[in-house]
Amino acid sequence: MVFDIIKIIALDKENVLAEIDTKETGLSNETAKTRQQEYGLNLIHAKKTKGWQIFLRQFVGNPLIIILAIATTVSYFMGQHISAYYIFGMILVSIILGFWNEYSAERTVQTLLKKVSLAAIVMRNNEKVEIPVSELTIGDVILLAPGSIIPADIRLIETGDLEVDESTLTGESKTRYKVSDAITTKPVNIGDYANIGFMSTTVTSGWGKGIVISVGKETEFGKIAKEVLFVRPETDFQRGLRQFGGLITKVIIILSIGIFGVNALLGHSLIDSLLFALAIAVGLTPELLPIIVTISLSHGAGKLAKKHVISKQLIAIENLGNMDVLCTDKTGTLTEGIIQVTDAIGPDNNHQPELYSLAIACNSAVHHHKVLGNSIDVALWNHAHQAGIKLSKGFKKITEEPFDYNRQSMFCVAEYNDKLQLIAKGSPEAILASCKISQTEKNEANKIFESLSKQGLRVVALALKKVDKKSEYCWDDMVDLEFQGFITLMDIPKKSALESLNKLKELGVEIKIVTGDSEIVTQHICQQVGLEITRIVLGSELAKLQGQELIKTIAEANVFARVKPDQKLLIIQTLQKNGHTVGFLGDGVNDVPSLHNADVGISVNTAVDVAKETASIVLLREGLSTIADGVMEGRVTFSNTLKYILMGSSSNFGNMFSAAGASIFLPFLPMLPSQILLNNGLYDISQISIPSDNVDPESIRKPRHWDIKFIRNYMVFFGPISSIYDFLTYGMMIFFFHANQQLFQTGWFVESLATQVLVVFVIRTNRMPFYKSRASKWLTATCLGVVGLGAILPYMPFANSLGFVPLPTAYFLCLGALVITYLMLVSFLKSIFLKKYGV
Repeated sequence: MVFDIIKIIALDKENVLAEIDTKETGLSNETAKTRQQEYGLNLIHAKKTKGWQIFLRQFVGNPLIIILAIATTVSYFMGQHISAYYIFGMILVSIILGFWNEYSAERTVQTLLKKVSLAAIVMRNNEKVEIPVSELTIGDVILLAPGSIIPADIRLIETGDLEVDESTLTGESKTRYKVSDAITTKPVNIGDYANIGFMSTTVTSGWGKGIVISVGKETEFGKIAKEVLFVRPETDFQRGLRQFGGLITKVIIILSIGIFGVNALLGHSLIDSLLFALAIAVGLTPELLPIIVTISLSHGAGKLAKKHVISKQLIAIENLGNMDVLCTDKTGTLTEGIIQVTDAIGPDNNHQPELYSLAIACNSAVHHHKVLGNSIDVALWNHAHQAGIKLSKGFKKITEEPFDYNRQSMFCVAEYNDKLQLIAKGSPEAILASCKISQTEKNEANKIFESLSKQGLRVVALALKKVDKKSEYCWDDMVDLEFQGFITLMDIPKKSALESLNKLKELGVEIKIVTGDSEIVTQHICQQVGLEITRIVLGSELAKLQGQELIKTIAEANVFARVKPDQKLLIIQTLQKNGHTVGFLGDGVNDVPSLHNADVGISVNTAVDVAKETASIVLLREGLSTIADGVMEGRVTFSNTLKYILMGSSSNFGNMFSAAGASIFLPFLPMLPSQILLNNGLYDISQISIPSDNVDPESIRKPRHWDIKFIRNYMVFFGPISSIYDFLTYGMMIFFFHANQQLFQTGWFVESLATQVLVVFVIRTNRMPFYKSRASKWLTATCLGVVGLGAILPYMPFANSLGFVPLPTAYFLCLGALVITYLMLVSFLKSIFLKKYGV
């Protein structure tokens, strides 16, 4: 169903309900299910990727497979049936492995996202319930609060000072004031639909109630999404993968063309030469890399989920591992995050409970099935409820100006105690500056405020004045107020904060506290949890700084107090320009720009919808310790990925270079194409357990980034070492064992598999292998198992069809000597390489 939106906006509340066939008490569950079947789920893009699409991606993402399959088909029709069967078998195994891994990764992400999926508060059967936004349907009545992302296109039927950020649709940063009245003037653009809430826009202040008129692809956002592909910026990890892929591609092209040309010139058949060149190319290609990466990330995501950290994108785990600066508020990190009201104090420094009534009168918290809003307003309401404090029956709010983070205050105008009064609430500095008060009284008030702050209490000031009735009130009316007193609140320091801070410090992550609270309270909390303060900078000081002075100040300070939202963003961007990978932890509407621009946006599951949606990492449990766990897991993932790349790029390059060189001097191919692919397939199986490998502590003490030059040097340095032992094997097979073609190919197959698989135990660590650093049991089992399988293959009943023959006993004695000396040489040269090129 598609409603005529021009008609809908012109109807009053009762006629809107009738037109959409719903009630203000909401749909029944039965009606909702019927409409979901009729109109579909409220989704823009289906989250699930179909299996056949993932299967096709295995071909599209690896054109070498397609070329190899075509060449093998030609080979089959030219009579090489047996080898063609084996090559097709290896191709199929590779595709199935890639498909299953990618399919499993998709399922992992979807399972994790369910834990942080957005929900909407709706009326169903005359009750307020919370449901996933995907289950919304036409006629549902939605309740909106500050921070809510509007989950569908809705016709507003009730509003209270509702302001909405529609920048996702219009590109304009200015918020739009929304109403529930009928509109008779024909709108020109989206911003003119004052009684419509559009999907994906965000409630910045006020509250509202609306009826769903469009869902999914029929919404305005859905229509735009049909034409636009939303792509997140390329991360440092993805950029590194792309650059590595470019390096390998160049090597593959040069080697493949050279090998094919040389073999053709030497008189080998063109089809054999092509198959051999392609097999070499496949052997050199680290086709397991995407699988290793996704298995590592999926494995890491699963481990993090058990530690209450949800990665909305698998790649975000890598970003978290690279983080070296974390900007965060003290609430929920240094403190428990549960704010409690402790006292109400009048100008005479005595207890004054009447202030609680003023505090809940000037309050933006919204009441649905629970109290929603900023933490201070919610704390004030909860305290009033527990203490049995209520507003007088004659209380009537006329208008409200929500809390302004720049002005550090809010106000409302209400009929209160039979008078029309303006009530203001906010930071003591902002409120006292707006009060008509003598200098002596102001000094006394500031002394009380300072004394309370030194006790670690958060302080909110209240003031009011009588006003005349008029059609509109503004910030200019908040002058000449009468100071009423303070309300104090406390956020208990976290006992585990110091341990978490030390853990992050050991990981090379610097903590910077960025808060809108006073420097006195912040300093008190930092001292209580044991955070050493290098320098405190106020927002007012930041506003005066520019250029190198600004960069230096932000680098030196680790506490920023009384900062505004735009200054949080300034701190993050300045740190990024200075070469840091910056994480930002936030949970409010004003944190969204910082969450979006940080390298790692981190939020909590109790955050407002828009903050949770913007973040790439969501914590199910607040605290720095969970972030530290995420950082470690990200670095473990990167470290294990790098192991595969270093080992694969060096040993594969060496073995394939050896094969290419031998084909020039031998009257036959040193290894059949099917044997090369089998060798490569077995090697891949041995490495599939790398994501489970143990990581040395020094590998995760600091962030590690891609260094393509280092990888290239590693490949060029260690590749020839592998080739030396390959050529020793050639000599051994020809001069000692007087090998024919089959015995030569069998001997080199077993030796090349053993050396390139077992070298992982040396390359996986910068320490002394086996003795000071041990591989995981799974990596040990797969590597030894594959080497053992390779050794017994020549004795299998089907060995002859693979081109293998039994090897003499003396061969294995020589092989043992070759493998041991090879590993010892690589270990020795590794220490020389690392001293020269570093890590």
